[in-house]
Amino acid sequence: MRKIVIAGNWKMHKTQAESLEFLQALLPHLTETSDDREVVLCAPFTALSALSKSLHGSLIRVGAQNIHWEDQGAYTGEISGAMLTELGVRYVVVGHSERRQYFGETDETVNLRLKAAQKHGLIPILCVGETKQQRDAGETEAVISRQIEQDLVGVDQQQLVIAYEPIWAIGTGDTCESSEANRVIGLIRSQLKNPQVSIQYGGSVKPDNIDEIMAQPEIDGALVGGASLQPEGFARIVNFQ
Repeated sequence: MRKIVIAGNWKMHKTQAESLEFLQALLPHLTETSDDREVVLCAPFTALSALSKSLHGSLIRVGAQNIHWEDQGAYTGEISGAMLTELGVRYVVVGHSERRQYFGETDETVNLRLKAAQKHGLIPILCVGETKQQRDAGETEAVISRQIEQDLVGVDQQQLVIAYEPIWAIGTGDTCESSEANRVIGLIRSQLKNPQVSIQYGGSVKPDNIDEIMAQPEIDGALVGGASLQPEGFARIVNFQ
């Protein structure tokens, strides 16, 4: 049985105080949420400790947005698995397109980060997706297949979530047609050794399109960007029908 995972990726938003205000507004909306849904908040490093303490015993898990492959060392600005687990973090986003685009992330370093996360008992959310240029050139399948093949070398597929995020749909308002997202996610699943891996869709997920997205048989959740910053809207996404 594949688990439904709804994760909010706050990116570089929210101070500790703002994070706690968000929680106070969000939690009352989740009292009737089905316990078969895993809800994750992937917050900036500075907010992880405050969120973890406030969410102890709740149905929401805390996620980080990056992890380094070494346990310690001269890696200015990076964070290790031990540092994250000490804060009660359970999930970590790996290989987000913004990390690949702006910070030189490659399939090789994504693979190292995935294995580091699992070594420390964290569940990585691996992001894969194609650019508009690649899609227009008919390269979507080849790009995704290459990412899956290279990123998952030596990775335990029992402790893994994958997010299909077409880069052209992130923050643009252009949502991939739900049937097309379902098709690509089916392609991803066909390449996995473990067909029970939860595969999310991400890319301009909003309260008004989540029901249609989640009606697709291959889609097991959502990685939500901008719409996860507003508690009522995110609650509507978590409580999709």
